[in-house]
Amino acid sequence: MMTQQRSALIWLWLALAVFVLDIATKQIAEALLSYGKPVYLLPVLDFTLLYNRGAAFSFLANESGWQRWFFTAISLGVSAVLVVWLKKLPRTQVWLPVALTLILGGALGNLFDRLVYGHVIDFISVHWQQSYFPAFNLADSAITVGAIMMAIDVVLEGKREAQQKAS
Repeated sequence: MMTQQRSALIWLWLALAVFVLDIATKQIAEALLSYGKPVYLLPVLDFTLLYNRGAAFSFLANESGWQRWFFTAISLGVSAVLVVWLKKLPRTQVWLPVALTLILGGALGNLFDRLVYGHVIDFISVHWQQSYFPAFNLADSAITVGAIMMAIDVVLEGKREAQQKAS
């Protein structure tokens, strides 16, 4: 009798939570903010409703519209790869599955915006004096944290492999 190894797909609840929180915060931003008018919170932070038709940092935002479908296809492809990757990871792993599901939840949140609105809703604006970082949202934050966690995982895995070879 073969024993079936349980996968890290159990972490999909985290992707769902990121997705739901992202959509909820964007809807709140749409309801409470006026487009392009900042609501100052701190000297370095405000909420400003903005729409991004491109990718991160408004990459390709000024194109004729083809980028909407290009980024939609990329989001779908990356999401599929992440789910397959999660299925292959053992359930006992935590760090990498959390990283992957943060990225997945963020990708799905921005994908939803592209499909429903034709643009991504951004509203978090960080700045120092007159220098502004591009506006972002909860999905972007989850993707960034997940990517940083993946980078840390790669470094730590490399150290573990080097220690194993040395012993």
